[in-house]
Amino acid sequence: MSGIARRLYRGEVDVDFVGRKKLWYGLSAALLVISIAGLLLNGLNLGVEFKGGSVFSFKAPTANIEQVRTTFGDAGAHQVIVQTTSNGWRVTTESLPPEEVTTVQKSVADRFGLPQNQVNLQVIGASWGDQVADKAIIGLIVFMLAIILYLTVAFEWKMALGAIVALLHDLVITAGVYAWSGFEVTPATLLGFLTILGYSLYDAVVVFDMIKEVTAKLGTTSKMTYTQAANNALNHTLIRSLNTTLVAILPVAAILFIGTTLFGAGTLKDLSLALFVGMLVGTYSSLCVATPLLVTLKEREPRYQAIARRLAATGGKAATAVKSSRQPVPAGAANGAASDADKRNKKK
Repeated sequence: MSGIARRLYRGEVDVDFVGRKKLWYGLSAALLVISIAGLLLNGLNLGVEFKGGSVFSFKAPTANIEQVRTTFGDAGAHQVIVQTTSNGWRVTTESLPPEEVTTVQKSVADRFGLPQNQVNLQVIGASWGDQVADKAIIGLIVFMLAIILYLTVAFEWKMALGAIVALLHDLVITAGVYAWSGFEVTPATLLGFLTILGYSLYDAVVVFDMIKEVTAKLGTTSKMTYTQAANNALNHTLIRSLNTTLVAILPVAAILFIGTTLFGAGTLKDLSLALFVGMLVGTYSSLCVATPLLVTLKEREPRYQAIARRLAATGGKAATAVKSSRQPVPAGAANGAASDADKRNKKK
């Protein structure tokens, strides 16, 4: 395994990402279907900030989760969500009328030996959550429009389309993970969703920039097709994408798997799950969704169709020779410039 990692780091591994686009499309379609099914069947577990409710907080060091949940259920509360915090217990229920609030407070105080006034109550209305959701949607729309404008100006509209499809792909799959896992969706979750958009976009821009550089001067005498040139560029950004993902995901994984289990960082798990899933899916989509989609659109252009037909007519020998190279093809080589070996043979 270390040998593979070393070859990958040196750029000696040539993975045919674009050539396997049917595989990636099939995998993405399956993930999207599963995610959409989760959203339709289970829906999102919206936090109290969005649907409103009653939040009770109290200290009971000797209690456990089942005891707390049972106590609230026996007192008549439903939709009970129990969390541990640094200040004790935080229990969320549906909105309760004043008489039921008093009943719950008395039951909790009697069960855990507390004064009733130490079972604190906070009532949260759904209107605040609606405002947060509306602002998040507006922010998402503005973000998408800014992406389309920037990529269209800096690159071209086909790259903008590929990036937008990849971003939507990442959002739906991440939301599907929340639907199937039952993790609570809070304002921190929305923040995580917006954060992964920026991360996924960065990865896609890095890949597209290399593709633009390699394919800029492909001409009628080029020795490789657009597909081969794009795949060449993709392989030379692979290690950068993997390194970026690894460095970014380690602290997020620490929060998600260590912080929430050992230290009870419950308020951070909603954010960390969105970041963890989004970073993984974002790296995958930039390599296996955005780029193959871009290549599919570009190969329909007459300019690149002509190159593909010419190379196919010659048996693809020139294209194969270029594809085996471990370095991105410079502009001169893309236009059919003679190699040093060819020049020496001519002198002989």
